[in-house]
Amino acid sequence: MPRAGLSRERVVEEAASVADQVGFDRLTMAAVAERFGVALPSLYNHVGGIDALRRDLAVHGMAVLADTLRDAAVGRVRGDALTAVATAYRQFATDRPGLYAATVRAPAPDDEEHSSVAQTALDVVVAVMRSYGIEGVDAVHALRMLRGALHGFVALDAAGGFGMPESVDDSFDRMVAAFDVILSEQAS
Repeated sequence: MPRAGLSRERVVEEAASVADQVGFDRLTMAAVAERFGVALPSLYNHVGGIDALRRDLAVHGMAVLADTLRDAAVGRVRGDALTAVATAYRQFATDRPGLYAATVRAPAPDDEEHSSVAQTALDVVVAVMRSYGIEGVDAVHALRMLRGALHGFVALDAAGGFGMPESVDDSFDRMVAAFDVILSEQAS
């Protein structure tokens, strides 16, 4: 029988906190069980093991990211939308590093729930691209370039990869501004 007060949702939320503290790649079922003060087998009443928990974290993380990006983009277009979305993405990655790491891998082709929530996040950025007049295959390439740049930036920043004394925030702002120029030119 499941322990009173524990649910799949609570286990996933607590696992997200653990992942934020220790890293997504170091997340263990034992660490989550310890947080709840339960024996490890008790968690198996709520999640099917570490792989299932990681998948559930990916879905949860992508839902949080989708909401974050949508809230940042609403009512904005072009450069304003791009800046708001990029800043929100960076803030999410900084504030929730373990949960962010869960969002990086693409959903399995047969995982409808994960695919759906990933599409919700993608739709926000597609709308930003559409505000530049970029659609179809061009939007796919623009999305990949933007995601690669943002992920690379936040990953390097998190790893302490920017050791020069100049402002990292200024570098980020310049990168986003350069993307605005690129996207504006591509739309012309």
